[in-house]
Amino acid sequence: MGNLQVVDVPQGESVAGLIAQYEQSGLVEFAEPDFIRQLDLAPNDQQYTNGTAWALNNFGQGGGVADADIDAPEGWDVLSSASNIVVAIIDSGIRRTHEDLASNVWVNPGGTGYGWNALLNTEAPVDNDGHGSLMAGVIGAVGNNGKGSAGVAWQVKLLACKSFATPTSGADADIIEGLEFARTNGARVINMSLSGTNFSLSLSNAIFSVREAGIIVVTSAGNDAANLELQPRYPAGYDIDNIIAVAATTRTDALWSSSGFGATKVDLAAPGHQITSAFAFGDSQYIASSGTSFSAAYVSGACALLRAKYPTETHQQIIARVLNGVDPLPALAGKCVTGGRLNLRKALSPPVSLAFHSMLNFLGQTTAQWRITAGPTRNFVVEASTNLTAWSAVYGGTTSAAGTADFFDPLTANHARRFYRVVAEP
Repeated sequence: MGNLQVVDVPQGESVAGLIAQYEQSGLVEFAEPDFIRQLDLAPNDQQYTNGTAWALNNFGQGGGVADADIDAPEGWDVLSSASNIVVAIIDSGIRRTHEDLASNVWVNPGGTGYGWNALLNTEAPVDNDGHGSLMAGVIGAVGNNGKGSAGVAWQVKLLACKSFATPTSGADADIIEGLEFARTNGARVINMSLSGTNFSLSLSNAIFSVREAGIIVVTSAGNDAANLELQPRYPAGYDIDNIIAVAATTRTDALWSSSGFGATKVDLAAPGHQITSAFAFGDSQYIASSGTSFSAAYVSGACALLRAKYPTETHQQIIARVLNGVDPLPALAGKCVTGGRLNLRKALSPPVSLAFHSMLNFLGQTTAQWRITAGPTRNFVVEASTNLTAWSAVYGGTTSAAGTADFFDPLTANHARRFYRVVAEP
Protein backbone atom coordinates (compact mmCIF):
# COMPACT_ATOMS: atom_id res chain seq x y z
CA MET A 1 0.00 0.00 0.00
CA GLY A 2 1.78 3.13 -1.22
CA ASN A 3 5.32 1.73 -0.84
CA LEU A 4 4.79 1.30 2.90
CA GLN A 5 7.67 -0.53 4.58
CA VAL A 6 8.02 -1.99 8.07
CA VAL A 7 11.54 -1.82 9.53
CA ASP A 8 13.08 -3.19 12.70
CA VAL A 9 14.81 -0.76 15.04
CA PRO A 10 18.50 -1.71 15.23
CA GLN A 11 19.97 -2.57 18.60
CA GLY A 12 21.18 0.56 20.34
CA GLU A 13 18.73 2.85 18.49
CA SER A 14 15.48 4.30 19.83
CA VAL A 15 12.23 4.47 17.88
CA ALA A 16 12.13 8.26 18.13
CA GLY A 17 15.77 8.58 17.10
CA LEU A 18 15.39 6.36 14.05
CA ILE A 19 12.25 8.21 12.95
CA ALA A 20 14.12 11.51 13.22
CA GLN A 21 16.91 10.15 11.00
CA TYR A 22 14.44 9.01 8.36
CA GLU A 23 12.60 12.34 8.41
CA GLN A 24 15.87 14.26 8.04
CA SER A 25 17.09 12.04 5.22
CA GLY A 26 14.62 13.35 2.67
CA LEU A 27 14.23 9.80 1.37
CA VAL A 28 10.80 9.07 2.87
CA GLU A 29 7.45 10.86 2.84
CA PHE A 30 6.86 10.07 6.51
CA ALA A 31 8.05 7.77 9.28
CA GLU A 32 6.11 6.77 12.39
CA PRO A 33 5.95 4.02 15.05
CA ASP A 34 4.13 0.77 14.32
CA PHE A 35 1.39 1.59 16.86
CA ILE A 36 -0.39 -1.08 18.89
CA ARG A 37 -4.20 -1.13 19.05
CA GLN A 38 -6.68 -3.18 21.04
CA LEU A 39 -9.88 -4.98 20.21
CA ASP A 40 -12.92 -3.22 21.70
CA LEU A 41 -14.32 -6.02 23.88
CA ALA A 42 -14.99 -5.95 27.62
CA PRO A 43 -15.42 -9.60 28.73
CA ASN A 44 -17.77 -10.45 31.58
CA ASP A 45 -17.99 -13.85 33.32
CA GLN A 46 -18.01 -15.57 29.92
CA GLN A 47 -21.00 -17.73 30.71
CA TYR A 48 -21.61 -20.50 28.23
CA THR A 49 -25.17 -20.16 27.11
CA ASN A 50 -27.39 -20.33 24.08
CA GLY A 51 -28.37 -16.76 24.90
CA THR A 52 -31.36 -14.51 24.55
CA ALA A 53 -30.90 -12.39 21.46
CA TRP A 54 -32.39 -9.19 22.86
CA ALA A 55 -30.44 -7.04 20.43
CA LEU A 56 -32.30 -8.62 17.52
CA ASN A 57 -35.76 -8.73 19.12
CA ASN A 58 -36.31 -7.13 22.51
CA PHE A 59 -39.68 -7.83 24.11
CA GLY A 60 -38.61 -6.78 27.60
CA GLN A 61 -36.73 -9.92 28.61
CA GLY A 62 -34.05 -9.68 31.29
CA GLY A 63 -35.18 -6.28 32.47
CA GLY A 64 -35.02 -4.78 28.99
CA VAL A 65 -37.33 -2.34 27.26
CA ALA A 66 -39.56 -3.63 24.50
CA ASP A 67 -38.33 -2.67 21.01
CA ALA A 68 -34.93 -1.52 22.29
CA ASP A 69 -33.40 -3.56 19.46
CA ILE A 70 -32.41 -3.29 15.80
CA ASP A 71 -35.80 -4.51 14.51
CA ALA A 72 -34.18 -7.59 13.01
CA PRO A 73 -37.35 -9.66 12.40
CA GLU A 74 -38.93 -6.72 10.60
CA GLY A 75 -35.74 -6.23 8.61
CA TRP A 76 -35.58 -9.91 7.70
CA ASP A 77 -39.06 -9.57 6.21
CA VAL A 78 -37.31 -7.39 3.64
CA LEU A 79 -34.06 -9.37 3.28
CA SER A 80 -32.12 -11.87 5.39
CA SER A 81 -29.41 -13.14 3.02
CA ALA A 82 -26.26 -11.50 1.67
CA SER A 83 -24.78 -14.73 0.33
CA ASN A 84 -22.81 -12.94 -2.41
CA ILE A 85 -21.28 -10.30 -0.12
CA VAL A 86 -17.81 -10.69 1.41
CA VAL A 87 -17.41 -9.14 4.87
CA ALA A 88 -13.81 -9.05 6.08
CA ILE A 89 -13.19 -9.13 9.83
CA ILE A 90 -9.87 -7.56 10.94
CA ASP A 91 -9.51 -9.32 14.25
CA SER A 92 -8.15 -12.44 15.96
CA GLY A 93 -9.33 -14.89 13.28
CA ILE A 94 -12.39 -17.16 13.05
CA ARG A 95 -13.08 -20.69 14.27
CA ARG A 96 -13.66 -22.19 10.87
CA THR A 97 -15.46 -25.30 12.12
CA HIS A 98 -17.92 -23.67 14.53
CA GLU A 99 -21.43 -25.09 14.02
CA ASP A 100 -22.98 -21.63 13.58
CA LEU A 101 -20.24 -20.18 11.33
CA ALA A 102 -18.80 -22.96 9.17
CA SER A 103 -21.09 -22.70 6.15
CA ASN A 104 -20.69 -18.91 6.02
CA VAL A 105 -16.87 -18.80 6.22
CA TRP A 106 -15.23 -17.47 3.05
CA VAL A 107 -12.91 -19.91 1.30
CA ASN A 108 -10.27 -18.78 -1.18
CA PRO A 109 -11.57 -19.78 -4.63
CA GLY A 110 -8.01 -20.67 -5.62
CA GLY A 111 -7.22 -22.92 -2.68
CA THR A 112 -8.19 -24.03 0.79
CA GLY A 113 -7.31 -20.89 2.76
CA TYR A 114 -10.11 -18.99 4.50
CA GLY A 115 -8.46 -15.62 5.06
CA TRP A 116 -5.09 -14.20 6.03
CA ASN A 117 -2.93 -14.62 9.12
CA ALA A 118 -0.66 -11.56 9.20
CA LEU A 119 1.17 -12.92 12.24
CA LEU A 120 2.33 -16.09 10.48
CA ASN A 121 1.91 -15.07 6.83
CA THR A 122 -0.41 -17.97 6.08
CA GLU A 123 -3.99 -18.34 4.83
CA ALA A 124 -5.06 -20.03 8.10
CA PRO A 125 -6.36 -17.30 10.44
CA VAL A 126 -7.01 -19.62 13.39
CA ASP A 127 -8.78 -17.85 16.26
CA ASN A 128 -6.89 -18.59 19.48
CA ASP A 129 -8.44 -15.66 21.35
CA GLY A 130 -12.17 -15.72 20.57
CA HIS A 131 -12.90 -12.09 19.73
CA GLY A 132 -12.99 -12.57 15.97
CA SER A 133 -15.39 -15.50 16.19
CA LEU A 134 -17.69 -13.45 18.42
CA MET A 135 -17.78 -10.74 15.77
CA ALA A 136 -18.38 -13.29 13.02
CA GLY A 137 -21.36 -14.65 14.94
CA VAL A 138 -23.00 -11.25 15.27
CA ILE A 139 -22.41 -10.38 11.61
CA GLY A 140 -23.21 -13.71 10.03
CA ALA A 141 -24.07 -16.69 12.23
CA VAL A 142 -26.08 -19.06 10.02
CA GLY A 143 -29.78 -18.28 10.32
CA ASN A 144 -32.64 -20.73 10.61
CA ASN A 145 -30.39 -23.74 11.34
CA GLY A 146 -31.66 -24.50 14.83
CA LYS A 147 -28.27 -23.74 16.42
CA GLY A 148 -26.93 -20.83 18.41
CA SER A 149 -28.29 -17.51 17.28
CA ALA A 150 -28.84 -15.82 13.92
CA GLY A 151 -26.43 -13.27 12.52
CA VAL A 152 -27.76 -10.04 11.12
CA ALA A 153 -27.12 -11.64 7.72
CA TRP A 154 -28.21 -15.30 7.71
CA GLN A 155 -25.99 -16.07 4.74
CA VAL A 156 -22.81 -14.09 4.01
CA LYS A 157 -19.14 -14.71 3.22
CA LEU A 158 -17.06 -14.15 6.38
CA LEU A 159 -13.41 -13.46 5.47
CA ALA A 160 -11.05 -13.71 8.45
CA CYS A 161 -8.03 -11.40 8.63
CA LYS A 162 -5.99 -12.27 11.72
CA SER A 163 -4.07 -9.23 12.93
CA PHE A 164 -4.35 -9.80 16.68
CA ALA A 165 -2.94 -12.48 18.97
CA THR A 166 -4.64 -10.99 22.04
CA PRO A 167 -7.37 -8.34 22.52
CA THR A 168 -4.74 -5.78 23.59
CA SER A 169 -2.05 -6.38 21.00
CA GLY A 170 -2.48 -5.68 17.32
CA ALA A 171 0.19 -3.78 15.37
CA ASP A 172 -0.81 -1.38 12.62
CA ALA A 173 1.44 -3.24 10.18
CA ASP A 174 -0.59 -6.43 10.71
CA ILE A 175 -3.90 -4.55 10.54
CA ILE A 176 -2.82 -3.01 7.23
CA GLU A 177 -1.95 -6.46 5.88
CA GLY A 178 -5.50 -7.51 6.69
CA LEU A 179 -6.94 -4.48 4.95
CA GLU A 180 -4.91 -5.19 1.83
CA PHE A 181 -5.95 -8.85 1.78
CA ALA A 182 -9.58 -7.82 2.15
CA ARG A 183 -9.29 -5.24 -0.62
CA THR A 184 -7.75 -7.67 -3.08
CA ASN A 185 -10.16 -10.50 -2.28
CA GLY A 186 -13.50 -8.88 -2.94
CA ALA A 187 -14.57 -7.50 0.43
CA ARG A 188 -17.48 -5.04 0.24
CA VAL A 189 -17.57 -4.40 4.00
CA ILE A 190 -14.70 -4.50 6.53
CA ASN A 191 -15.40 -4.84 10.25
CA MET A 192 -12.73 -3.23 12.46
CA SER A 193 -13.90 -3.68 16.06
CA LEU A 194 -10.72 -2.09 17.39
CA SER A 195 -9.25 1.23 18.42
CA GLY A 196 -6.19 3.04 19.66
CA THR A 197 -5.24 6.55 20.72
CA ASN A 198 -2.43 7.11 18.21
CA PHE A 199 -3.00 8.80 14.86
CA SER A 200 -1.25 6.82 12.12
CA LEU A 201 -0.74 8.04 8.57
CA SER A 202 -0.04 4.48 7.49
CA LEU A 203 -3.37 3.16 8.78
CA SER A 204 -5.23 6.21 7.51
CA ASN A 205 -3.76 5.73 4.04
CA ALA A 206 -4.66 2.04 4.08
CA ILE A 207 -8.28 2.83 4.93
CA PHE A 208 -8.34 5.46 2.19
CA SER A 209 -7.04 2.81 -0.19
CA VAL A 210 -9.99 0.53 0.55
CA ARG A 211 -12.24 3.58 0.29
CA GLU A 212 -11.04 4.05 -3.28
CA ALA A 213 -12.24 0.48 -3.91
CA GLY A 214 -15.70 1.43 -2.60
CA ILE A 215 -15.41 -0.63 0.58
CA ILE A 216 -17.27 0.34 3.77
CA VAL A 217 -15.24 0.22 7.01
CA VAL A 218 -17.20 -0.16 10.25
CA THR A 219 -15.30 0.52 13.45
CA SER A 220 -15.99 0.77 17.17
CA ALA A 221 -15.94 3.85 19.40
CA GLY A 222 -13.93 2.24 22.21
CA ASN A 223 -14.74 0.97 25.68
CA ASP A 224 -13.30 3.62 27.97
CA ALA A 225 -16.27 6.02 28.08
CA ALA A 226 -14.18 8.62 26.24
CA ASN A 227 -15.59 11.63 24.47
CA LEU A 228 -13.91 11.23 21.08
CA GLU A 229 -14.23 14.97 20.46
CA LEU A 230 -11.69 15.49 23.24
CA GLN A 231 -9.90 12.13 23.28
CA PRO A 232 -9.75 10.83 19.71
CA ARG A 233 -9.71 7.12 18.97
CA TYR A 234 -8.57 5.63 15.68
CA PRO A 235 -9.68 4.46 13.18
CA ALA A 236 -13.02 5.97 14.34
CA GLY A 237 -11.48 9.46 14.31
CA TYR A 238 -10.22 9.45 10.73
CA ASP A 239 -12.14 11.89 8.52
CA ILE A 240 -12.71 9.45 5.64
CA ASP A 241 -16.19 9.03 4.21
CA ASN A 242 -16.21 5.22 4.10
CA ILE A 243 -15.87 4.88 7.89
CA ILE A 244 -18.86 4.30 10.17
CA ALA A 245 -18.02 4.73 13.87
CA VAL A 246 -20.37 3.00 16.30
CA ALA A 247 -21.17 3.42 20.01
CA ALA A 248 -22.92 0.82 22.20
CA THR A 249 -26.40 0.72 23.70
CA THR A 250 -27.97 -1.51 26.36
CA ARG A 251 -31.19 -3.52 26.39
CA THR A 252 -32.94 -0.42 27.82
CA ASP A 253 -31.81 1.81 24.93
CA ALA A 254 -29.35 3.64 27.16
CA LEU A 255 -25.82 4.50 26.09
CA TRP A 256 -23.64 1.76 27.60
CA SER A 257 -21.70 3.27 30.50
CA SER A 258 -18.29 2.27 29.05
CA SER A 259 -19.01 3.24 25.45
CA GLY A 260 -17.06 5.90 23.65
CA PHE A 261 -19.17 8.71 22.18
CA GLY A 262 -18.82 11.93 20.22
CA ALA A 263 -21.26 14.41 18.72
CA THR A 264 -19.35 14.56 15.42
CA LYS A 265 -16.86 11.67 15.68
CA VAL A 266 -19.30 8.79 16.28
CA ASP A 267 -22.04 8.19 13.71
CA LEU A 268 -24.63 6.03 15.46
CA ALA A 269 -25.07 3.39 18.14
CA ALA A 270 -26.04 -0.29 18.13
CA PRO A 271 -26.49 -2.92 20.85
CA GLY A 272 -23.27 -3.79 22.64
CA HIS A 273 -24.08 -4.89 26.19
CA GLN A 274 -24.50 -8.54 27.23
CA ILE A 275 -24.41 -9.94 23.70
CA THR A 276 -24.18 -13.70 23.17
CA SER A 277 -22.31 -15.04 20.16
CA ALA A 278 -20.22 -17.93 18.82
CA PHE A 279 -16.97 -18.57 20.70
CA ALA A 280 -13.69 -19.97 19.42
CA PHE A 281 -12.85 -22.69 21.94
CA GLY A 282 -15.40 -25.24 20.76
CA ASP A 283 -17.59 -25.94 17.77
CA SER A 284 -20.77 -25.54 19.81
CA GLN A 285 -19.68 -22.96 22.37
CA TYR A 286 -21.18 -19.50 22.94
CA ILE A 287 -20.45 -16.79 25.48
CA ALA A 288 -21.97 -13.47 26.49
CA SER A 289 -19.79 -10.36 26.55
CA SER A 290 -20.03 -6.59 26.14
CA GLY A 291 -18.26 -3.96 24.06
CA THR A 292 -18.54 -1.52 21.21
CA SER A 293 -16.98 -4.33 19.16
CA PHE A 294 -20.40 -5.96 19.05
CA SER A 295 -22.03 -2.66 18.08
CA ALA A 296 -19.76 -2.34 15.06
CA ALA A 297 -20.50 -5.95 14.09
CA TYR A 298 -24.27 -5.32 14.07
CA VAL A 299 -23.74 -2.40 11.70
CA SER A 300 -21.41 -4.48 9.50
CA GLY A 301 -24.12 -7.13 9.20
CA ALA A 302 -26.64 -4.48 8.24
CA CYS A 303 -24.26 -3.06 5.62
CA ALA A 304 -23.85 -6.54 4.13
CA LEU A 305 -27.62 -6.86 3.65
CA LEU A 306 -27.78 -3.35 2.20
CA ARG A 307 -25.00 -4.11 -0.28
CA ALA A 308 -26.93 -7.20 -1.35
CA LYS A 309 -30.22 -5.31 -1.73
CA TYR A 310 -28.74 -2.24 -3.46
CA PRO A 311 -25.76 -3.66 -5.38
CA THR A 312 -25.22 -0.64 -7.64
CA GLU A 313 -25.11 1.96 -4.87
CA THR A 314 -21.89 3.62 -3.73
CA HIS A 315 -20.48 3.30 -0.24
CA GLN A 316 -21.75 6.83 0.51
CA GLN A 317 -25.31 5.87 -0.50
CA ILE A 318 -25.27 2.70 1.60
CA ILE A 319 -23.91 4.57 4.61
CA ALA A 320 -26.60 7.24 4.18
CA ARG A 321 -29.28 4.53 4.32
CA VAL A 322 -27.84 3.26 7.60
CA LEU A 323 -27.60 6.70 9.18
CA ASN A 324 -30.95 8.00 7.90
CA GLY A 325 -32.73 4.90 9.16
CA VAL A 326 -31.82 5.07 12.86
CA ASP A 327 -34.25 5.19 15.76
CA PRO A 328 -33.59 8.54 17.51
CA LEU A 329 -33.11 8.07 21.26
CA PRO A 330 -33.02 10.66 24.05
CA ALA A 331 -30.00 8.89 25.55
CA LEU A 332 -28.04 9.43 22.33
CA ALA A 333 -28.86 13.10 21.74
CA GLY A 334 -25.55 14.92 21.41
CA LYS A 335 -23.64 11.66 21.79
CA CYS A 336 -23.37 10.80 18.10
CA VAL A 337 -24.05 12.39 14.72
CA THR A 338 -27.47 10.81 14.20
CA GLY A 339 -28.53 10.69 17.83
CA GLY A 340 -29.92 7.25 17.07
CA ARG A 341 -29.58 3.47 17.24
CA LEU A 342 -29.39 1.12 14.27
CA ASN A 343 -32.75 0.00 12.83
CA LEU A 344 -32.40 -2.75 10.24
CA ARG A 345 -35.93 -2.48 8.86
CA LYS A 346 -35.66 1.25 8.24
CA ALA A 347 -32.22 0.95 6.67
CA LEU A 348 -33.38 -1.75 4.25
CA SER A 349 -36.64 -0.08 3.31
CA PRO A 350 -37.01 2.76 0.83
CA PRO A 351 -37.53 6.14 2.54
CA VAL A 352 -41.10 7.37 2.93
CA SER A 353 -41.82 10.38 0.69
CA LEU A 354 -44.78 12.63 -0.02
CA ALA A 355 -45.49 14.34 -3.33
CA PHE A 356 -48.37 16.45 -4.69
CA HIS A 357 -50.36 14.32 -7.11
CA SER A 358 -53.38 16.20 -8.42
CA MET A 359 -56.16 18.72 -7.72
CA LEU A 360 -59.73 17.45 -7.84
CA ASN A 361 -63.01 19.35 -7.96
CA PHE A 362 -66.21 17.55 -7.07
CA LEU A 363 -69.52 19.45 -6.68
CA GLY A 364 -67.68 22.68 -5.96
CA GLN A 365 -65.38 21.13 -3.37
CA THR A 366 -61.68 21.42 -4.21
CA THR A 367 -59.48 18.61 -2.90
CA ALA A 368 -55.72 18.22 -3.06
CA GLN A 369 -54.48 14.68 -3.59
CA TRP A 370 -51.08 13.63 -2.27
CA ARG A 371 -49.27 10.38 -2.94
CA ILE A 372 -47.13 8.64 -0.34
CA THR A 373 -44.35 6.43 -1.73
CA ALA A 374 -42.41 3.89 0.32
CA GLY A 375 -41.84 0.17 0.63
CA PRO A 376 -44.83 -2.21 0.75
CA THR A 377 -47.06 -2.18 3.86
CA ARG A 378 -45.20 0.68 5.54
CA ASN A 379 -47.05 2.53 8.30
CA PHE A 380 -46.95 6.31 7.97
CA VAL A 381 -48.39 9.53 9.35
CA VAL A 382 -48.98 12.71 7.33
CA GLU A 383 -48.40 15.86 9.38
CA ALA A 384 -49.31 19.47 8.57
CA SER A 385 -48.03 22.82 9.79
CA THR A 386 -48.71 26.49 9.09
CA ASN A 387 -45.30 27.65 10.30
CA LEU A 388 -42.87 24.71 9.78
CA THR A 389 -42.42 24.59 13.56
CA ALA A 390 -45.55 23.11 15.11
CA TRP A 391 -46.72 19.94 13.34
CA SER A 392 -49.92 17.98 13.87
CA ALA A 393 -51.04 14.65 12.46
CA VAL A 394 -53.78 14.91 9.82
CA TYR A 395 -53.77 11.42 8.37
CA GLY A 396 -52.28 8.00 8.96
CA GLY A 397 -52.28 4.74 7.09
CA THR A 398 -50.36 1.91 5.49
CA THR A 399 -48.97 1.73 1.97
CA SER A 400 -50.22 -0.90 -0.43
CA ALA A 401 -48.30 -3.94 -1.63
CA ALA A 402 -47.07 -1.68 -4.43
CA GLY A 403 -45.65 0.75 -1.85
CA THR A 404 -48.02 3.68 -2.39
CA ALA A 405 -50.99 5.34 -0.69
CA ASP A 406 -53.07 8.42 -1.48
CA PHE A 407 -54.09 11.15 0.94
CA PHE A 408 -56.86 13.67 0.19
CA ASP A 409 -57.06 17.07 1.88
CA PRO A 410 -60.15 19.27 1.26
CA LEU A 411 -59.36 22.94 0.60
CA THR A 412 -61.61 25.92 1.30
CA ALA A 413 -61.33 29.60 0.45
CA ASN A 414 -60.42 30.52 4.01
CA HIS A 415 -58.02 27.61 4.49
CA ALA A 416 -54.69 28.84 5.89
CA ARG A 417 -51.59 27.98 3.91
CA ARG A 418 -50.24 24.63 5.10
CA PHE A 419 -47.06 22.64 4.70
CA TYR A 420 -47.05 18.85 4.69
CA ARG A 421 -44.59 16.12 5.55
CA VAL A 422 -44.80 12.36 5.99
CA VAL A 423 -43.00 10.29 8.62
CA ALA A 424 -42.62 6.55 8.92
CA GLU A 425 -43.85 4.65 11.92
CA PRO A 426 -42.24 1.44 13.27
